[in-house]
Amino acid sequence: MQQHDNAFLAPLFLGLNGENGPLLERLLVDFLRDHVYWRRNFHPTDPPAVTVPDRITPEFSEAVARLEQELNVLSANLKKSIPVFSPRYVGHMCSDLLLPGLLAQLVTTLYNPNNVHKDAAPVTQQLELEAGTQLARMLGMATDTGTHPCAWGHLTSGGTVANYEALYHLRAARSFALALAGAGRPVARSLDVDGTPLEELPPWALYNLPLAKVLDLHDAWQTLLAGHSPGEAAALHAAVRDASLEQLGTAAFQQRHGLATPVVFAPITAHYSWAKSMQLLGLGERQLRLVPTDAHMRMDAAALAELAAAAAREQQPVLATVGVLGSTEFGTIDPIRALVELRDELQQQGLCMPVHVDAAWGGYLASMFRERDGSACPHDAMRETFRYFPSQAVYDAFTHLASADSVTVDPHKLGYVPYGSGALVVRDRRIIRFVRQRPAYLDDTTARPTASDDADPPLGECILEGSKPGAAAAAVWITHRMLPLDREHFGRLLRNTVQAGEYLYDRLQQTAEALAGRCRVVVPVEPDTNLLCIALNPAGNRSLAATNAFTRRVLSHLRLDAGQPIQTREFIGTHTSILRSRTPDAAAQRLCEALDVDAESFTDTPLDEDRDADHIFLLRHTLMNPWLFHGWDDANYMDRYCDHLQRLIIDALDTRA
Repeated sequence: MQQHDNAFLAPLFLGLNGENGPLLERLLVDFLRDHVYWRRNFHPTDPPAVTVPDRITPEFSEAVARLEQELNVLSANLKKSIPVFSPRYVGHMCSDLLLPGLLAQLVTTLYNPNNVHKDAAPVTQQLELEAGTQLARMLGMATDTGTHPCAWGHLTSGGTVANYEALYHLRAARSFALALAGAGRPVARSLDVDGTPLEELPPWALYNLPLAKVLDLHDAWQTLLAGHSPGEAAALHAAVRDASLEQLGTAAFQQRHGLATPVVFAPITAHYSWAKSMQLLGLGERQLRLVPTDAHMRMDAAALAELAAAAAREQQPVLATVGVLGSTEFGTIDPIRALVELRDELQQQGLCMPVHVDAAWGGYLASMFRERDGSACPHDAMRETFRYFPSQAVYDAFTHLASADSVTVDPHKLGYVPYGSGALVVRDRRIIRFVRQRPAYLDDTTARPTASDDADPPLGECILEGSKPGAAAAAVWITHRMLPLDREHFGRLLRNTVQAGEYLYDRLQQTAEALAGRCRVVVPVEPDTNLLCIALNPAGNRSLAATNAFTRRVLSHLRLDAGQPIQTREFIGTHTSILRSRTPDAAAQRLCEALDVDAESFTDTPLDEDRDADHIFLLRHTLMNPWLFHGWDDANYMDRYCDHLQRLIIDALDTRA
């Protein structure tokens, strides 16, 4: 049995039964008092706004009573929330919070900093940028400003916004050379790429310049502006602005240069935020080209190569390719190494296809691959700690994150900090220049982008969001300070969760054996991370619709019932589905054989009697609670869950019979 890492975890969480409640209370009271003292001593001679006579009026007492009453109502209603703190909750991607981040967010909220600008957040904006640097190092990217490229990162409200912003930056950068060329001869003749003036390069070549060359071109553009008087620089800048995609709009810009609307490649397992991204950026959801997956539900790199080759032949611009590091449904890891190698190969053939990695779920798992000195942990050394993890494909994916052009990471998932904290990390910090809202030619020196701006940019000018909570940045920053993002610290916490997934995977084989002859228990996708799904099918049943109905019956005893107290549920779980429309034929056949159902019933156009057969309904388990191996002498929560699931299956079989 897995030994629980109790001594390491004990001071980091509030505890299953609130054991660290006195610690949380003491620290909160201490820092609340500290905040009050700070207020009193800012200008101690200022008269109080709330006087003693104010506090003894009937109106004051009535307001306090009303506040307490409303808080009691709120607190009572909150008891209906999902108990994410408990290892009995194995549902969505949420869990108990690390105490350092929780305390930092609560304490910093008293100061209410707004990270849109340094003037509104002189402390926490810097913490946000430092947190971005910490995440970049965890991914293996260079962060020394003396290196090239030098990474940069910042926090967002979540992974969805980070994904939007990744495309936002790429769209601006990819269109820049075309805007320069479209600004007219004074610009297009003065700037060149490898000695060829921009005016002599066709639009397809300009759009497909390597990102590094586009960024170098921006450096040359800034040098060109600096060599002119303010008035001349303003005129040149206005010409480029008027020719830019941001001014013309996507349709008019692409039409002006004779180019089709760019597409984005993403796996069929991609998060729904990518469809929203295409809509919001005006590219259109039809331009999101979904790439098939292999039998492991990972993006099929060979299929992507075929799609990219067709795009090159047809001169179809590709804005980006998205790889997923931990899919929402299955936790699977796309072949990031193959993606970046294909990107480099295609670039040699004249097609620019930047790679963005959506690591909202799996990003923090990279800490397990990182030594204290920042180097990658050898594969053999990692395998000593686990039973299955990481496979060679998974190891290659994590150790090639540093080669991605940008990465989304969610601290409020496997970073165990409060909502909402997502993050975007870019490999070359110069890419944020293209979306700056203040023009570079203004006389005010604070408005001119400089080299120092790359290291310490005014956040509100180069990101999608405006006002944003500095308290979230404090939470992420202090969490990383307490648990550095390497395998001996943060990775040690996540190691427990991956081991829990391995343990459950093996334990389910025992459940399957115990139910042999009565019900099939199948793990349809071997887990890459700490997320695992289960498919069920009563013995003798060949109808997929009946299979799904049976699994839903089991789930009804695992999901919350709004009409009953949450204590009536011994364990709480959730579900997902494998859609036939997004499953390759070979994989669909394999799944049906494993479940012993009729493969012909698994179809997008089901027969009248099998309307519920265009998908396979699954029980989905997210194993991120720190106390999953904590328990009794003869069992842990994983054992107890499997025993409970077995009883539910038997009860459902008896009911069905």
